[in-house]
Amino acid sequence: MSSPASSSTQTRRPYHGSCHCGRTRYIVFISLPPATIGSDQDPQNTVRFYKCNCSTCHKMGIFHVRVADSPHDFYLLSPLDLAELSDYTCFNKKIHWLFCPTCGVRCFAVMGKGKVVDIDLEAALGNESDGKTTQVWGVEEEGWKEDKTGYLSVNALTIEPGQEGLDLRELAQKKWIQYLDVRDGKEEDRYDYPHEGGTW
Repeated sequence: MSSPASSSTQTRRPYHGSCHCGRTRYIVFISLPPATIGSDQDPQNTVRFYKCNCSTCHKMGIFHVRVADSPHDFYLLSPLDLAELSDYTCFNKKIHWLFCPTCGVRCFAVMGKGKVVDIDLEAALGNESDGKTTQVWGVEEEGWKEDKTGYLSVNALTIEPGQEGLDLRELAQKKWIQYLDVRDGKEEDRYDYPHEGGTW
């Protein structure tokens, strides 16, 4: 299986994202480059970029960003109440494919508990703290286990372009995008090209 180039040094940066109308706004922390899949590092402990060929992801146009530590790597700035977003569930009804009721854009999907907390946002962003706190929604750390008790996927297409250190074109050029065969479940994950029914 081909995989992205490995690197011993990762840089963690915050990236702002939103839906088209701006009603949904968030910050996601991404550490690049991702670890080599197939190396000694567990892929669950690194950021993963992937495209899935299942009917849900394909028809919704989801380009997954799965962060390694969802409770500390994702802050929803607006809205603070998920009930203000429209929701779609399918199949086992566990994952909430949330979308903006105004513009229809899907910024993230989630399974698991979340809550509103007060954080020093400036400090979290790596800036000098002004002592003020900001309310954000995030997934609950207690009991959270990625892909077991909790699931969070950010749609990379909703990350604002032009931010330092992240160029979606580069993800493809460096073969950091993983292609999953969830539809048929017959093929191994790969980085070279999409599986049948999938897309670049």
